[in-house]
Amino acid sequence: MLGRPLLFAVFLVLAAPATAVTIYEHVDANGVVSYGDKARPGARVIHVIQPGRGLRGLRAIPAGRLPGPGPVSSRSDAPDDRVRLDTFKHAGGHTLRVQNDMFAPVEVELSLDGLANVSGAPNRPIRWIVPPRSQIRLATLAPRDPDQPMRYTPKLRHALGDPRLRPQPHRYPLPWRGGPFRLTQGANGQYSHYTPKGRHAVDIAMPVGTPIVAARSGVVVHTENDQRGRSPNPGGNQVRILHEDGTMGVYLHLQEGSVRVSEGQRIKAGTPIARSGNTGRSTGPHLHFVVQRNVGLAVESIPFQFSQPVNALPNFAVGGD
Repeated sequence: MLGRPLLFAVFLVLAAPATAVTIYEHVDANGVVSYGDKARPGARVIHVIQPGRGLRGLRAIPAGRLPGPGPVSSRSDAPDDRVRLDTFKHAGGHTLRVQNDMFAPVEVELSLDGLANVSGAPNRPIRWIVPPRSQIRLATLAPRDPDQPMRYTPKLRHALGDPRLRPQPHRYPLPWRGGPFRLTQGANGQYSHYTPKGRHAVDIAMPVGTPIVAARSGVVVHTENDQRGRSPNPGGNQVRILHEDGTMGVYLHLQEGSVRVSEGQRIKAGTPIARSGNTGRSTGPHLHFVVQRNVGLAVESIPFQFSQPVNALPNFAVGGD
């Protein structure tokens, strides 16, 4: 059995951190154990990741195998790990609950493998839509033999957005001020627009610092604002806006420190959100713009149209901070 400091596994290794990262264990008033890199009152240090061994994401060993209660994190199509499965241990067994800390709904799927001495387990994976900033109980498990421990391995998959919503026709105003600018890579571009997430994206070359505005009204559900170079996020600094029809506008490679909207903020089309940059896996100053939706436990890009040609007509609404 691995020691407690080794209860984490690497999800993705992208770049080594410049400084050591400390992992803390925290037990709340309900006895729920959680892990993270932020110190909280009462937390204790259980592991230190040294420079040169960079970890972008961590996953706890499934709670069903821990000696006590604890959460299970999982990879997903959500921009970060703010969707998690918490396991609450009580006298009657274990209650499995999903916590969604995002400002957008998420679709989740819970499956249980390696069952031993477990009653109440579903026969098939449980799928559910968890509203923004909410939690929901998915299952309660009890031991068949109360004198023996339960054994199971929970697996949580999730994707940002509600797949039940259908995109509505919409022509997007150009999401910048100034120009005209040149389209350097369009849909199905062979350089980088060939994956489901980016197949229908466009790259628009523009000087660093060009004002970027929201192409459609919605709720800001994710921002990144402090990346200086290519790592750790390939998309660099970014803004993701959830629209009423469940689609999401995504603006990538933004200038460091330029993002001026906050997660949870409702904004209108034309609202200044940031300035263009050259961060992340970018080969030159440009804006990467894409419209995505949850197609069923996967976030993929979808076709869209601008309200005017990109290369031919300027956007005369120049200026603004």
